[in-house]
Amino acid sequence: MAIFNGKGDRASSPEAVTLVGDEAYFHGVLSAKGSVRIEGVVEGDLTDAVSVDIGKKGKVKGNIAAESLSVAGLVEGDAVCARSIEILAGGRVAGNIRTPRLRIEDGAAFDGSCAMVPSEDSPRNAEANAYRAVEKA
Repeated sequence: MAIFNGKGDRASSPEAVTLVGDEAYFHGVLSAKGSVRIEGVVEGDLTDAVSVDIGKKGKVKGNIAAESLSVAGLVEGDAVCARSIEILAGGRVAGNIRTPRLRIEDGAAFDGSCAMVPSEDSPRNAEANAYRAVEKA
């Protein structure tokens, strides 16, 4: 849900929040520049989000690309996150994930493969990039 001022324009807020309510069904590609909260059903890909939160009743059947992902419901698809992925108790992920940080609580389910890659801003990645730059010089 985005916040609007009285003129129908987006109000200046640090981050827009998109909400798919518990009785909502969305089919297609959802590209959100802010945070996304899923309580209903999304069939399709989620892209460009800062953070994606899948509530206990939330279901996503598609791929997710975001900075961070938190799953308390169900995700059937692959997820690529620049910062972190967490699967909460009762949450289920069936798909491959790629992230620098992964947290899986007791009672969560994960069926897929995981590639834990360093984030772009991690000290380890910065050292590797500096080394490559010196090699090229």
